[in-house]
Amino acid sequence: MMKEFRKAANCNADDFSFFIYRSDEQATRYAQNMVTQNMSGVKYTIRLSVAYENRTGSARINTLDESELKKMIETAQTIAKLNKPDPEYVPSAKKAKIPKVGNVSDNTAKASMKEMISVIDAVVKNAEKKKAFISGLVTKTITDFYMKTKNGFEGFDSSSEFGNSMTMADNKSKETKVSRSVMDIKDYSVKKEIALLNSQFDALTTPKKIEAGKYNVILRPQAVLNFFEFLLYFSDRKIADYGISAMSGQLGKNMFGKNFSLLTKLDEKGVTAQPFSADGIVAKNIDWIKNGVLNALNTDRSYAAKIKADPSFISNIIIRGGKATEEEMMKKVKNGLLINNFWYIRTVSMRKNEITGLTRDGIYYFENGKIKHSVNNLRFNQVIHEAAKNILMLGKEENMTPSVKVPTMLIKDFNFADTTTF
Repeated sequence: MMKEFRKAANCNADDFSFFIYRSDEQATRYAQNMVTQNMSGVKYTIRLSVAYENRTGSARINTLDESELKKMIETAQTIAKLNKPDPEYVPSAKKAKIPKVGNVSDNTAKASMKEMISVIDAVVKNAEKKKAFISGLVTKTITDFYMKTKNGFEGFDSSSEFGNSMTMADNKSKETKVSRSVMDIKDYSVKKEIALLNSQFDALTTPKKIEAGKYNVILRPQAVLNFFEFLLYFSDRKIADYGISAMSGQLGKNMFGKNFSLLTKLDEKGVTAQPFSADGIVAKNIDWIKNGVLNALNTDRSYAAKIKADPSFISNIIIRGGKATEEEMMKKVKNGLLINNFWYIRTVSMRKNEITGLTRDGIYYFENGKIKHSVNNLRFNQVIHEAAKNILMLGKEENMTPSVKVPTMLIKDFNFADTTTF
C-alpha cells in the first residue's frame, strides 16, 4: 500500500488525505436448496481528497493501475481548483497514536470452503425437513484499510468477518430471513441460527388477527438492532446544537431510562472496533448513554473545531444487556408480543426521536408465560427514548455483526399504530 501512496503523494495540493480499502472476499450463493454460485476475488477502493486553501475536491477509483492513479490525482486537484470555498473545511488529521484493536481472527482467515459448505449443507437439510426452500449467501471477508494525510496521520487496520444470510420459504405464503455475521467463525453457531429460523418460519403459520394498540413486546436482538440503530442517525452533536434532533439540550440528562446503556468499547471480547475514522478521528472508549443518561454525541472534526471540543465517532455499538431469558420475560407480564424483526423503518420526526416501521419474520402472541399463537404484522409509531424508558428486562447480549452486540429486551407499552392484512 505504501507504493500506491507514494504515487498518490505526487499531488501538489496544499493538503490531502489518501485512502486505500482492500477487500478479499470468498462467497458461496445458494438457492432452491442447492449451491448456485461460488465467487472470490480482491476488490480495491482508492480515494484521494485534496485542498487548495479551503477549496476541496476528491476522486475515487477501484484499481491500482498507475495511469488511473495519476488520473485520480489530476481529477481531485482539478475539482478543488474549480470549487467554491468550503466554509466547513478543516485541515487533514495530524499524526496520532492509533489504538491497538483485535479485529482479525485466524480461524476466519484460515476457514476452508469445506467449512462454508458445511453451513449450507446443514441449512438445506433443515429446509427439506420443513418441506421448504432455502436461499442465501455465505461469506468470508478479510479487509485492509490504510489512511495517510499530508499533516502526518497514518493508520492501518485489518479485519475479518464470516457471515450467513438465509431466507426460508414454502413458495406459497411463508417467507422469513435470518442473518448474522461474526469476527471469528468459531462464534457462528449454525444450529442456533437454524433454531431461530424455524421459530420465525413456524410463527408465519395461519396468523390470527390482532388490532393496533399498545403492547408489551419482547424484541429479539435483530429487532433491537434495527430499531435502536436509528439513534446513530439522530445522535449528532451538530444537529442537536442546531435544535434539529430530540437530543438538543439533553447532554447530561437522563432521557433513556435506567435500563438503557449504549457504548463504544475497543477491547470488548468478540467485538471489532474501527480504530480510526475515515476523516482521521482516533477511536476511544465512550459511554454514549449510561443508565439512561446522554453523556456524549458523535462530533465530526469540522464541528468539533468550531465549538472547541474533541471530535468523536462510533467505532462499534454495544447495548448492555442482562441475564433474563425469554421465558422469564413472558412470565414478567400478563401478555404481549414476541417480535423477531422490523423493516421499512423511516423517520417520523427527528425533533421527537420518533420512527415508524413494520414487523416482519413472524410475531408470536404470548399469555401467562406461554406462546399461544402467531399474529398478523403491525406498523409501529414509536419515540425511541420512550421505548428505552419502558424497558422492563434485558437478556443476554449477542453479536449481530462483528461490530454490533445487543440484547433481547422486554418493553412495555410499545405503540403499534396500524394493522396489516398479512
